[in-house]
Amino acid sequence: MKNLRLNLMISFVTLLVSTVLCAAQNRVEVNLPDIPGYQTLKCDFHIHTVFSDGGVWPTVRVQEAWLEGLDAIAMTDHLEYLPHSQDMEIDHNRSFEIAEPLAKQMGIVLIPGSEITRKMPPGHLNALFISNANLLEREDWMEACVEAHEQGAFVFWNHPGWKAQQPDTTLWWKEHTELLEKGILQGIEVYNHKEYYSEALEWAKDKKLTVMCNSDIHAPVHMTYGEQHRPMTLVFATDKSMGAIKQALKDRRTVAYYENELAGDRQYLSPLFFGSIKVKSGRVKLENRQIKKVQIHNSSDVDFHLKQRQPSIGFSGPEEIVLEAHRTVFVDLAGTSDEVKNMAKLRLFYEVTNMTMLSGNPLPVNLDIAN
Repeated sequence: MKNLRLNLMISFVTLLVSTVLCAAQNRVEVNLPDIPGYQTLKCDFHIHTVFSDGGVWPTVRVQEAWLEGLDAIAMTDHLEYLPHSQDMEIDHNRSFEIAEPLAKQMGIVLIPGSEITRKMPPGHLNALFISNANLLEREDWMEACVEAHEQGAFVFWNHPGWKAQQPDTTLWWKEHTELLEKGILQGIEVYNHKEYYSEALEWAKDKKLTVMCNSDIHAPVHMTYGEQHRPMTLVFATDKSMGAIKQALKDRRTVAYYENELAGDRQYLSPLFFGSIKVKSGRVKLENRQIKKVQIHNSSDVDFHLKQRQPSIGFSGPEEIVLEAHRTVFVDLAGTSDEVKNMAKLRLFYEVTNMTMLSGNPLPVNLDIAN
């Protein structure tokens, strides 16, 4: 009976793989710029398969990642929650082993990992870059975390504001302080699946934790997000390799990218924004009582929403601007003073309301227009 159930499951997975492959063979590239000194890698570090409570075979996760323009993923099946264990033998390393050959063929960096799944505290923790997931299966959660740490793992706290574990308020527990002081806890999800946790962003800043943003996907991706992109962690790495990604995570070189929002450290948000836009107009030669149009192009996938944070000197610009993805917009500048014609540079002061810094405030930007 067990073999029959296993065969039925394999048949279902094979059919699902065929459906995915037939539905789309073209990779959708995620258009976000590299920043000075680093490549911008699109990653999802929280993924489940049938080897825990996921609904698909490990190779399907690789195919989904390739089709959606990702550079790296991590297999992070639960260690303690195994609803399919009656239908298949569970080896906690097996999902990675199955997916790795296809990942290499498709150019996806596949990172070995596991999810340490406990009640609060400490909740759920992902351990990446481990060497043997089976050794993390310990009765004591701290022993499991120490084992992951000794294997050189990068450990982060999953969905800290998940209502199933923190229904009333999102708290930082003494157990997390202990993990932090031991050097085990290094990151935190500020966005998981379809939930944003503002407290986590604050903790990332105060406790020097790496900002993480992941899908925590269980069902097939297209059934969960449709035409919308999945949540992803943008990693700023020296190259596209497991070692470079691990170093970037340890150095906190990440930004959360979810829906049409970006959140993270200002030093990475700013180059993402300015690497995406370009003023296409030449000198505007604006004078008093004149209106001149300026073209601004946005080459990224993000619609940037700009709100004026203070008036300009000698001229005025729009209070709000939406720089739509892959579009060029006209912006009207109006001269309000005789001195404007003597200005070599016209400066507009805005904040990008869909780019959130670690402080919780929107990213301030200045747009300089040659005059």
